[in-house]
Amino acid sequence: MRRALISDIHGNVEALESVLADIHQQNIDEIICLGDVIGYGPNPRECIDLVKANCSLCLLGNHDQGALFDPEGFNIGAERAIFWTRSQLENQNDRKNEARWEYLSELPRAKRLSGYLFVHGSARNPLSEYVFPEDIYNHRKMDRLFQLVERFCFQGHTHVPGIFTESFQFFSPDEIGHEYTLGDGKAMINVGSVGQPRDGDSRSCYVVIEDQHTSKLMDGQADSASGPESFISGPVKLSYRRVPYDFETTIRKIYDVPDLDPFLGDRLRQGR
Repeated sequence: MRRALISDIHGNVEALESVLADIHQQNIDEIICLGDVIGYGPNPRECIDLVKANCSLCLLGNHDQGALFDPEGFNIGAERAIFWTRSQLENQNDRKNEARWEYLSELPRAKRLSGYLFVHGSARNPLSEYVFPEDIYNHRKMDRLFQLVERFCFQGHTHVPGIFTESFQFFSPDEIGHEYTLGDGKAMINVGSVGQPRDGDSRSCYVVIEDQHTSKLMDGQADSASGPESFISGPVKLSYRRVPYDFETTIRKIYDVPDLDPFLGDRLRQGR
């Protein structure tokens, strides 16, 4: 089975369309989104529609929740973007908005399946805890997080891709040649960001995992209630993919919306 893991789209439809086109060329069996479909970017409705149509599972991100409820803990620019995003989803002229609200409101915060844990933030706080590369020096934090991981935890939120190991190491995609084999030890994997990369590379980032499961994880044959037995039998191959997209179009769209800080467009050029 080959699965694509995407995260942090943030209303960037140009990036999402390019990533989906790349995924469809990779013989992928299912797509899983780790949240933050909206927020920051100029095309929230289109991104929700594409995720709904293409992903077998999508989790709730903190920006998704911020649009559903009152945003908390956001800077001024991010908060303004959330309120603008909400206005787009409340537009009475778009008949699909009710279905979009319903879709967002039903997104789970985490999913534990077959030894895999899928979250937006972290195993401890699935919605909003950041796990940065420098956290490998905070052994107390890392120990606590790994205690909550059965085998492998896939996450987003920081927009910085890479792999955390139990031995307090962090490997960026460049350091591992964009490929890694997950073995017997536990690992936390940040899949990077589709719509707003922050690792100095402007290209969209996502992950492909390949394992020996014979059916889709989302078919319901494995669940957190199934006990300690894991359906993972053997190594899991992981690869990071970087996809260029037309960020200048996205930037122009952001500039055209007074409620979106121009910085949200400028940062796309630098991947910051």
